[in-house]
Amino acid sequence: MATGVLSRYLDPEVLSAVADRHFEPRGLVIGNLAGAHKSPLSGFAVEFAGHREYAPGDDPKHIDWRVYFNRDKFFVKQYELETNFVCHLLLDISASMRYGEGRQQKLLYAAQMATTLGYSIVRQSDKVSLATFDTHVRGFVTPSNSMDQVVRITQHLDEVEPVEKTEMATCLTELAQRMGRREIVVVFSDFFTDLGHIESAIQRLRYNKHEVVLIQVLHHDELSFQFDQMTKFIGLEIPEELLAQPDDLRRAYLQALNRFNAQLEELAQRNVCERVLVDTSQPLVDVFADYLNRRSRMRRVR
Repeated sequence: MATGVLSRYLDPEVLSAVADRHFEPRGLVIGNLAGAHKSPLSGFAVEFAGHREYAPGDDPKHIDWRVYFNRDKFFVKQYELETNFVCHLLLDISASMRYGEGRQQKLLYAAQMATTLGYSIVRQSDKVSLATFDTHVRGFVTPSNSMDQVVRITQHLDEVEPVEKTEMATCLTELAQRMGRREIVVVFSDFFTDLGHIESAIQRLRYNKHEVVLIQVLHHDELSFQFDQMTKFIGLEIPEELLAQPDDLRRAYLQALNRFNAQLEELAQRNVCERVLVDTSQPLVDVFADYLNRRSRMRRVR
């Protein structure tokens, strides 16, 4: 059973394409294990950072004797403390996320992307958690860097069913209480909810120095509105139906969507968050590899 569930959310082609890529934090992180990422804490750990003059109480084993013989003073080596990070994957399972069919369904696509990211993170010995939410937090897989974590994540994903509307702000606020500081929070959603309420929750996450990534997952229909005949539009989160000619709606719909996306982008920029727009008609292997490449370039520039 576990193998079947894993194959639903992990594509070997995608894993192979990103095997040599890493998901790295863009800022300082705090973890509880020695690892590969910079921490704001000071100490003696892995990566050499420089020298400072010896002070009473310093461990003599860190004295650099070469410098002593050259300068006739005691200097100790300083290191940047490196640590593992914790990444929280937050998946919107509200009713609007069930739009689409097959592998282009928004929820399945987002779940596959989240699982692939989770796999990449534990593979580099960092910790990952998963939370699912709609009006409430429906499940929380606590952070772990064990490969068994991927199985736990996929098993939970296989149990969720999108039926309710989104109360993202309330859920993000609740989940923030389960996090530490300076961690990474990745939210997968279409973000079709009140952006003002979302912003207040994101500001709380940023106040605790978390890096926040907003992965906006939309179906190609939502992005292009390429309907060409009389169509019945059915609300997924509100009990309403509309029978209309798409030509009568297309221009106003696309204008409204563009305004919404611009507002979400402005929200992300105001709060120093990363926003990524994903079209579920695009192969996941291309989307995921491109995202890791762009993220790597952004990190090098900072």
